[in-house]
Amino acid sequence: MDADVRAAVRECVMSMTSRRMLGGAIVLLAVLAAGMARAACDDPPAAGVNWSKCEMMKVVLSGDDLSGADLSGADISRSDLRKARLTNAKLTGASLIRTHLGGADLSGADLTKAELDRADFEGANLTGAVLVKAEMPRANLTKAKLVGADLTKAELNRAVLADVDLSGATLADAYLMRANLRGARFGNANVADANFDLADLHGSDLSQSVGLVQTQLERACGDSTTTLPPGISLPASWPCTVTGGD
Repeated sequence: MDADVRAAVRECVMSMTSRRMLGGAIVLLAVLAAGMARAACDDPPAAGVNWSKCEMMKVVLSGDDLSGADLSGADISRSDLRKARLTNAKLTGASLIRTHLGGADLSGADLTKAELDRADFEGANLTGAVLVKAEMPRANLTKAKLVGADLTKAELNRAVLADVDLSGATLADAYLMRANLRGARFGNANVADANFDLADLHGSDLSQSVGLVQTQLERACGDSTTTLPPGISLPASWPCTVTGGD
């Protein structure tokens, strides 16, 4: 074997060895990364904490600062987050079933497709929050602030939104069947194609809402205290007096 051939063979072997070492290094890094992700679930509550996909049911985080935290896909059901700070937190696909969030600050939080069945948001600040396709049946949002929030296609059947501020919010295609919207304010809110069947609109102010059409009110519940935008009239008879949240 001449020198050139020997050099070529040696280079080939070294290249294969380098690839094996690189492959091993990649596997090692993947294992370490997985370990770090698991360890993150044990990290204490703090701004920017990464609890993505963590199982954290029945935890007490009331008053804690979780601003900017990554809680996407996490299960925080039946937990106490009253008055917690969750500004700009990532909660996409998270489960917060029956979680207490009264008075919490969720302004700018992303709750896309979050599971929020019977969650308590009374008095919470959800200004600019994203709740696209969020599942919120029977959730309590009494006196919550949803200014500029995006509730496109949100499931809010039987939810309680009494005295809620929905100014500038988007409720296009939202499902509000049997929801309690007594005293709700819809200033410049987009309600195009929202389902108000059997929703309680007593005392609600829809006078500045956008996209409302007469047919949306035909199966809603209200009275003379329900204010409507120009061109939309009170139905000759409201079909019910059913309220949500029972």
